[in-house]
Amino acid sequence: QVQLVESGGGMVQAGGSLRLSCAASGRTFSSYALGWIRQAPGKEREFVAAIRVTGATTYYADSVNGRFTISRDNAKNTAYLQMNSLKPEDTAVYYCTADKSYFKVVRILGVEVWGQGTLVTVSS
Repeated sequence: QVQLVESGGGMVQAGGSLRLSCAASGRTFSSYALGWIRQAPGKEREFVAAIRVTGATTYYADSVNGRFTISRDNAKNTAYLQMNSLKPEDTAVYYCTADKSYFKVVRILGVEVWGQGTLVTVSS
């Protein structure tokens, strides 16, 4: 099983950019689909983006499509979330997730592995 550690969160003004990283331990990283989900204060968790094992297929929530880009580097055991044109409503704790099932990652359904989260704050 892999373990995930997120980094790269912080405070940014609206319209700015951040890149989140998700570093994984374990030799089986390349066999896991990866995702990012977020949870804003007082709100339910929300799917953000997912990427298949090879990186050939990605999927985004409508709210971030065209602004965020998910990617992975299997040689470095790391996933990324490039966030551009940030809005105050993007403020949340962002979690990296991993599961051998891409479906589970997209649906946030019984996902096997979660990171500890990193806070992103977007000021207006």
